[in-house]
Order: sequence, then C-alpha cells, then structure tokens
Amino acid sequence: MDFKYAEYATERAVELLNIDSPTGFTDNAIKWVKEKFESFGYKGEYTVKGGVIIDLGGEDSDNALLLEAHTDTLGGMVAEIKANGRLRLTNLGGMNANNGEAENVKVYTREGKVVEGTLQLINASLHVNGGYNDVKRSFDTTEVVLDEEVKTKDDVKKSGIEVGDIVCFEPRTRITESGYIKSRFLDDKLSVGILLGLAKYLKENKVYLKRKVYVHVTVYEEVGHGGAASVPVGVKEAISVDMGCVGEGLGCTETMVSICAKDSHGPYAYEVVGKLIEAAKKSGADYAVDVYPHYGSDVETTLSAGADVKHGLIGAGVYASHGYERSHKKGVYNTLLVLAEYLGL
Repeated sequence: MDFKYAEYATERAVELLNIDSPTGFTDNAIKWVKEKFESFGYKGEYTVKGGVIIDLGGEDSDNALLLEAHTDTLGGMVAEIKANGRLRLTNLGGMNANNGEAENVKVYTREGKVVEGTLQLINASLHVNGGYNDVKRSFDTTEVVLDEEVKTKDDVKKSGIEVGDIVCFEPRTRITESGYIKSRFLDDKLSVGILLGLAKYLKENKVYLKRKVYVHVTVYEEVGHGGAASVPVGVKEAISVDMGCVGEGLGCTETMVSICAKDSHGPYAYEVVGKLIEAAKKSGADYAVDVYPHYGSDVETTLSAGADVKHGLIGAGVYASHGYERSHKKGVYNTLLVLAEYLGL
C-alpha cells in the first residue's frame, strides 16, 4: 500500500467536506460519493433512505464483509424566526452551541436560496453585555444573525427562510504542511475518503478479493439509524470505518489507526477485534486499541436492527470530536494498511 493512496483519500475527503450535508440534507453529498466509486467501475445503488451501497467485488458471497461509513454530519435547523429577525436553531445530531458559537453558517431555503449568517450569543458584544462570560451556551442562548438587512420576522420570511430550513456550519477545512487535517465533520467524511482510497487501490492493482466486499455509505448515522437497514445478502461481518477517538485516557493519536474494543453501547465482537489487531500487526500499522466512553456507530445500529453479523470498528484518530476536529495523513494511511491486510491483500 503506497502512501499515495492516503494522499488521494485526503484529497477526496476535502472535496466531500466542502459539500454541506447535515443529517436530512445529504442528497448532493451522496450523489458525489456514488459518482466517485463508479468512476472506478464499481456499481453503486441508492438505498430508499438515501444512502448508497457499492459492490467492490469478491468471490465468496456467502461470507461477505460490509464496510460502513457515513456522510451525514452535524448541523442545525431553523426552529423559530424571532421578532427581531434573528433565528433560533435546533441541533441536528450532536451539534453543540459551545462549539458552534461565532461560526459562519448557511441557511438553505426550500426554494434553493442560500442565506449566510453567523451563530452568536444573544447580545454578543462584550462592550455591551457585562454578563457575557456567565451565560451557559445553548441553542436557547445563541441565535443566527443573518447577513441580510432584516429587522423583523416578516423581513426574514420575505427572504424565503422558513421554520424547518437546514442550517450548515462552515467546515473550515485546512491541510497543514506537516500533514494534519483540520476541519469540522471529519467524522465521518474522512472515512469516506479512506474507503475511496481503498477502492482506488483495488482497481489500480487489479486485486483479487477472496470474499465479497460491500461498502455502505449511510446518511442518518448522527441521529442513530444510519446502518439500520440495507445489509446485503450473505454479509457475515460488518465493520464501521468511523473516527477513532483521541483524548485523555486513550492510547490513540491523530497519526494512528484506532481499533475500538468497546464503546458506550458495549463490546465489539471479540473475534473481529482480534483479527483487526492481527491485521494491524502484520501490516506494520501504528495502532492503538481503545475503549471509547461516549460513542456509538453505524454497525451497532445494524445489529440493533436485527442483522445477524459480527461487528468491529476502526478509524483514523480524530481529536476534538464534534467540534473543530483534527486528524493526520498518517492516520489515514495506517487505517488503509489495516483494511488492506484484513482483506488479505
């Protein structure tokens, strides 16, 4: 596995990060994903829920492997148009007002208009608000200030904005010279890039797969039911390729691949975790095995929905999850190494 595939995966992730796709507003992103996989000659099919399943080929269809990642992200929705022309939001997924404060946003109307603004604390000027530091940040104490000359609720409605419109936060994607990848929503668009890197590797090297392999890119992971359906016939193992946690008490860093042994929903399949560890060792990947204290994944939803499969989870290390996140090209590369070895390449 040449490092160029990690570079490719990173480039594709950057492209995808620039397509707004909070949960419930993912059509443009999933179309992009389908087209990218199909550019390698792989067939993709949309699910009814709006995701896409890609068949990467392989011989043993009775012992198939499903790789799951998601392209839906955190975001917001207009919950109220206030009398003063400001917007109160409700979160989509785990979007947190503490992390969203002072971030630029785009409001997408149902007529296709995009209106820009900023999420600010109510009465945000420090020169005016003496209690600025004492206010607990929430979506009740923050508001979107639109970059339009609106002063009333009617002014806002005339611009086309209505309750229920999607609000997207600017990702602020940046790749540093030292290889760090910084952006909102690396969870989980970085992993989609990784799976595209794997597909490119398979195609360019004309790899023979001993077992059938599918990819399912889901669109409702952030609200808990992304992987709850559309498991292809013959799948016996399902592995989420999602962000690896980085933080106090954990061994993973941004340059490593994380193998999750247990999260807040319970342990991953002992056999699958063991095989992932063995693949990491054989491939020479820099890895850590960790227990995530506050985490859930698509593949657990797959099991909860009734699929009789064994499950696992790996991903490039990501710091500051659900905030302004950071990973590294080395973490991308180490994840690709494990996936390739796991497939017997």
